[in-house]
Amino acid sequence: MGNRNFRNSTAVIGVGSTKFGRLPGEDPYDLGAWALTEALEDCGLTAADIDGVIVSRIPDYQRFCEVYGLNPRFALSTPGQGRMSGISIQLAVAAINAGLANTIALVYGNNGRSAGDKYGGDTDRYGSGGAGQFFPYGMTSPGAQHAMMFARHMHEYGTTSEQLAAIPVAFRKHAALNPAAVMRELITVEQHQDSKYVAAPLHIYDYCLINDGGCALIITSRERARDAKKAPAYIRGYSQATKLLDSAFPPEDMWYNAMQLAAKDVYEMADVKREDLDALMVYDNFSPTVLFSLEGFGFCKRGEGGAWIQGGRLELGGQYPTNTSGGHLSESYMQGWALNVEAVRQLRGECGPRQVKDASLIQYMCAAPLMSSIIYGKDAS
Repeated sequence: MGNRNFRNSTAVIGVGSTKFGRLPGEDPYDLGAWALTEALEDCGLTAADIDGVIVSRIPDYQRFCEVYGLNPRFALSTPGQGRMSGISIQLAVAAINAGLANTIALVYGNNGRSAGDKYGGDTDRYGSGGAGQFFPYGMTSPGAQHAMMFARHMHEYGTTSEQLAAIPVAFRKHAALNPAAVMRELITVEQHQDSKYVAAPLHIYDYCLINDGGCALIITSRERARDAKKAPAYIRGYSQATKLLDSAFPPEDMWYNAMQLAAKDVYEMADVKREDLDALMVYDNFSPTVLFSLEGFGFCKRGEGGAWIQGGRLELGGQYPTNTSGGHLSESYMQGWALNVEAVRQLRGECGPRQVKDASLIQYMCAAPLMSSIIYGKDAS
């Protein structure tokens, strides 16, 4: 549970991102350096101002610091799974409040598309290997495992693939307004339904996009944030929970109970209600993950997500504009990092035609065996 005394104690003052897509010749160090350069320029700092570094998907923090010219007091590498993006941000907040560093750069670089990464198949060794017991049965793909979870949701609650299509359709509408998005051509529910299956009942539009790219965020204390070049995005609340003990993957409850615990903590720490939120950034490695998250964090009742997301509720102009950049399904699969960057840019009002009007509170959430949530605020009140 987040310490309520830490509410608004830190803020994101700089964000940066590379181009997304196929970027041959760029390795994770290059992509991370590109994003960090953008983030430093964004907040008006230099490498000499950074005394903490957390890297993700970049093989070695020492090598990255040598390449970039950093000599931090605090340094850390986290595993490459997307669930670690929210966790890394929370670690940075904890480190700053513990006095281990003043200003921390969080840097992510991923050349998965150029490197030919495939999450699945006999040779896949991505992530922790925690699901390895399923490999002999052909279940080597995260997509297949999420397909099983959605099939269970369909069986238990009557949810349909046509209802699920509202998620990729909405996110593609947002991506069409984002020049950085890889996939910008609009799709319809009918196109979703007519598209090929990858792992039934999931269609190709229900899958994230493996691409090259990098993201960076710079976090500092509330006091230092006041002198930043641009308006800070305050970290108002955060929480995490796990579904690890006595848990097979895919879990039968779609992580519902653990998300309920994380939800209770994050709203209490941030001192906000769901209806106060202006936009959502929901980890969308696959479309059903969004559905599970909305139910688990209490936006609708358990099993009612399929009906609840209809009518443009997740679209710009709807009740909860979600993944306004296009998310993993249409902008690029940056494993949660780009969603947090988008949250900051939305709070600053920098998103042009996809801008959420008067955005002041935005929640990030990630459903996974290790789940996390962060609520960002425009003001430090």
